[in-house]
Amino acid sequence: MALELENPRHILARYGLHPRRSLGQNFLVHPTAPGRIAAGAEIGPEDTVLEVGAGVGTLTAALAEQAKRVIAVETDPQLVSVLRAELGARENVEIVPGDILELDPVDLLGVTPAESAPLWGERIENYLVVANLPYYITSAVIRHLLEAEIRPARMVFTVQYEVAKRMVAADGKLSILALSLYFYGKPEYLFRLKRGAFYPAPRVDSAVVRLDLYREPPLVLPGVEIFFRVVRAGFAQRRKQLRNTLAAGLQLAPQSVEEAFAGLDVSYTRRAETLALEEWEAVIQALYPLLQA
Repeated sequence: MALELENPRHILARYGLHPRRSLGQNFLVHPTAPGRIAAGAEIGPEDTVLEVGAGVGTLTAALAEQAKRVIAVETDPQLVSVLRAELGARENVEIVPGDILELDPVDLLGVTPAESAPLWGERIENYLVVANLPYYITSAVIRHLLEAEIRPARMVFTVQYEVAKRMVAADGKLSILALSLYFYGKPEYLFRLKRGAFYPAPRVDSAVVRLDLYREPPLVLPGVEIFFRVVRAGFAQRRKQLRNTLAAGLQLAPQSVEEAFAGLDVSYTRRAETLALEEWEAVIQALYPLLQA
C-alpha cells in the first residue's frame, strides 16, 4: 500500500514545530518533486538508500516505495520524533538520529569493506545516496560520503542552483568541488526547483544533481591524498598562476615547479580552474617526485 504524507507545513503545525534557520531547514513542499527525485535515483527493489536530511519524511516516503531499505538520517531531535511518529510503522525505513558528518556509512549499512583497500573506497552496487543538503554543509557532506571506505553506486542531491551549475561545469570553469565530482564519477544536472518548492522559501533556487560513481579510478595516481593535496594547493589562490600557487601550497621552490612542468602539455602560467581532470593527472605525476623528497 502506498504511503502518503501530508504537506510538510501541516505536519510541522500538528507537532507545533517551525523551521529552524540555524540548521538550514527548508522543507520540500512541491507535490511532485519527491517522486521526480526518487525517479532520478533509479532505485531498484534490492537497493539500500541512505537519505541525508530526512526532515519530516516527505522524500523518505517516496524512496521507501521503491527501495528495499531506507536509512533516514536526521540531525534535529524534534524532527526525529516526527519521523518516528509518521514512518515508524514502515518496516523498510530505519530512522537514525545524528550528524551525517559523524556517522560512518560502513556502520550505517552494516557491511564489511573489502580487506584489500583499493585506491578509493569499495563501490557497493546496491547502495545509493539521496540528500537534500543544507547549503552550508554541501561540500563537506559530499566529500565525507565519497571518501568513506564504501562508496555508493549513485548519489542524487539537491543543492543551490548556482552550486549545481558549478558541479557540472565544463572544462575551463571547474571549481574544486566540480573537479572532485569528476574524479569520483560522472555528474549530471537533472532539474531545477524554484524557491517556492520549499518552505520556508530560500532566497535562491535549487537544483537536483546526480552523480554516477566510477567502479575504477579514472586516473593513474599514487593515491587519493596526493590528488587532493595538489588540487587544493592549486585552487588556494585562484587568480594566481599554477607556478606560484603550487609552490606556496606545496612548500616548493617556484623554480622547481617550473622544471617539473617541462615536457608537459600544461603550462605553469595557467590557472587551476582551466585544467581538465586528465591535465591534473599529468601535473601530479610530474610533481610527485618533489613531494617525496
